[in-house]
Amino acid sequence: MKQTVKSSKKTVTHHTPRGFSLFNKENYKWMVIGLVLIAIGLVMMVGGRSSDPNVFDKDAIYSFWRITAAPILIVAGLIVEVYAIMKKSEN
Repeated sequence: MKQTVKSSKKTVTHHTPRGFSLFNKENYKWMVIGLVLIAIGLVMMVGGRSSDPNVFDKDAIYSFWRITAAPILIVAGLIVEVYAIMKKSEN
């Protein structure tokens, strides 16, 4: 794709390579890793269902995996996403 910019003194032509992407393959790999971490954290938060709706199972609702580990995984996934976006390509 050619882009021509005319100024008062001269004409400058910029060549943009076809298939130009802001991110490279490694950036996308880190983005997928971050999304997987976020998804695992969200899945870990799901649950705590009781067979009897009149019974409140405190241990199932407030377990370590649901209250502590899952949010840590989600935040780690978000940090990986920021890293994936900010990482400069080697080219």
